Amino acid sequence: MQEKQIPAAEDAREAAPPIFRTQGLTKVYQSGDVAVHALRGVDFEAVSGEFVVMLGPSGSGKSTFLNIIGGLDSATEGSVWFGDRDLARMSERERTSYRRDHVGFVFQFYNLVPSLTARENVALVTEIARAPMTPEEALDIVGLAQRMDHFPAQLSGGEQQRVAIARAIAKNPEVLLCDEPTGALDSQTGVIVLEALMQVNERLGATTLVITHNVAIREIAHRVVNFADGCIVGDHRNATRKRPAEVHW
Repeated sequence: MQEKQIPAAEDAREAAPPIFRTQGLTKVYQSGDVAVHALRGVDFEAVSGEFVVMLGPSGSGKSTFLNIIGGLDSATEGSVWFGDRDLARMSERERTSYRRDHVGFVFQFYNLVPSLTARENVALVTEIARAPMTPEEALDIVGLAQRMDHFPAQLSGGEQQRVAIARAIAKNPEVLLCDEPTGALDSQTGVIVLEALMQVNERLGATTLVITHNVAIREIAHRVVNFADGCIVGDHRNATRKRPAEVHW
């Protein structure tokens, strides 16, 4: 079967101003008398609507970087901007509002409440968001319209991860940050989850950053960023993109 390739610039909105911009981003953790440099002066930009895959070995700084731009952690040095807002100057209360109103998170582990249905898990977010979609709409986007009244124990791993994605997007975030979203899944299930992420990126225009160890996933991205030893060592744009089902894992 001939592979369908998608022009990479189709939805990249290359002329848009950066939604994220970091300069000299540095993070140092103190472990006893030893200073651990998780990030070493990272410069990065992402524009609205981009789908960026971030690759690199464990300990290369990917997750630390994602946590800082997502407002879960703060930098030791350097600047990080979300639009015209400097995250480094935000109070803890402002950072909480930033996470709640602008950022959706998807992690390797689903963190669903076992005693709540899929619909109720998503509703936890919509009840506190400023301009949410309905839980039903969010679950429909990720292909779970027929499963929304099931509890997590009644769902497969891939379905639970898609509930987690629905929960993340239900707040209508400008940004979706995903840390190893397919790490606990087999390749067939991972394809379904990646397709859901691409649907979100294309339908909602959410800037999507995906951390992964799976090098093959780079083929679905607008851009691929490589981390090593706390630095960005590669940053290139794909001339064409593939759908997740066309990627060979």
